[in-house]
Amino acid sequence: MTSTTDQVANLADLAATTLLRFATAGSVDDGKSTLVGRLLHDSKSVLTDQLEAVERVSASRGQDAPDLALLTDGLRAEREQGITIDVAYRYFATARRRFILADTPGHVQYTRNMVTGASTADLAVVLVDARNGVIEQTRRHAAVAALLRVPHVVLAVNKMDLVDYQESVFAKIAEEFTAYASDLGVPEITAIPISALAGDNVVEPSAHMDWYGGPTVLEHLETVPVSHDLTACPARFPVQYVIRPQTAEHPDYRGYAGQIASGVLRVGEAVTVLPSGRTSVIAGIDALGESVDIAWAPQSVTVRLADDIDISRGDLIAPSANPPATTQDVIATVCHVADQPLAVGARVLLKHTTRTVKAIVKEIPSRLTLDDLSQHPEPGQLVANDIGRVVVRTAEPLALDAYADSRRTGSFLLIDPADGTTLAAGMAGESFASQARTTVQADDEGWDF
Repeated sequence: MTSTTDQVANLADLAATTLLRFATAGSVDDGKSTLVGRLLHDSKSVLTDQLEAVERVSASRGQDAPDLALLTDGLRAEREQGITIDVAYRYFATARRRFILADTPGHVQYTRNMVTGASTADLAVVLVDARNGVIEQTRRHAAVAALLRVPHVVLAVNKMDLVDYQESVFAKIAEEFTAYASDLGVPEITAIPISALAGDNVVEPSAHMDWYGGPTVLEHLETVPVSHDLTACPARFPVQYVIRPQTAEHPDYRGYAGQIASGVLRVGEAVTVLPSGRTSVIAGIDALGESVDIAWAPQSVTVRLADDIDISRGDLIAPSANPPATTQDVIATVCHVADQPLAVGARVLLKHTTRTVKAIVKEIPSRLTLDDLSQHPEPGQLVANDIGRVVVRTAEPLALDAYADSRRTGSFLLIDPADGTTLAAGMAGESFASQARTTVQADDEGWDF
């Protein structure tokens, strides 16, 4: 009989080998649309009617072969019409793995969109034109991938056919990018020479680059290990809903429903409810209508506790042996995604997991210049696509992990309280909960904290 520990391990192994989330990024005209189209076409992930439509349009333009970039040109046309689109997601599968592809735009003004697409990615494919080498936008994409702690980065050196498939050209670009990305802290970098237009090393190995002995793009996507394991992190259970049916059949039932963000929960385990700090023991776990002894991320379950505790949406249940620290002062790195600036003194809402609280921006200590990774001190405000450090004071304590420890419970959003617009995506860093209470701006609207 399989033990519960083995069940958790088997689930983690299954997740690692069956699903890969990855994002693509590249500068304008580097061939990203063609690469995505080639990947979908050669992996036989394109519907027949889609391919026929591409063939008809290509023929009408006098092209001998289908223009695979047309498979993604619908999104491009929408951008040209001025429609704001964050990220296009595509889903496909091979016999070895399922994929969720976040297709992010390449323009400088869409840096915020790469942040959105790469925030949940296990891997990022950064495209480079072999004729141009590593350019400013390439360095920007590498910096964003490092900032978001994407575990794997693929450098796809495209248009090798236009440089006569020269190994020296590829080697120079790969060396420069690898040195830069390594300095940023990217843990794993794989460089692959390709021609998306001709299909070299995308799905099938190239006949023109016998000097390259590494994997194709698809082979690497199918075999790269997903390095993070949610079940290996400390358990975090944000409460989404309190269930109290108060029926004759269940007069005393009280359960707390939500999705386990990380870790493993077990019946009989001592837990702490945050931010109140009250403690109890897990009396039961209900999953899919049945009682279970153990549950793990990312399962959606209902947790029952041995004690009646005042718990509501936004509270966090964590093991008493390893709870996160609570704080009202948060130091974080944020990417500003809204058109209106974020200034010191701004009143915002901070949404962390299922909890939303009032907050005020106390400081903006610096803004990151992605071109050379320099810090611009005290910018006063952040505008669209800016990445900077902020200090935020919240009206109520938050149970935050560091983003370096957990991408799920270390991230948050800053929201405009007036219209609900998302202002910035944040990654929590060092928090300082022990400092004295600070009033940023006092008024009569409940923002004095």
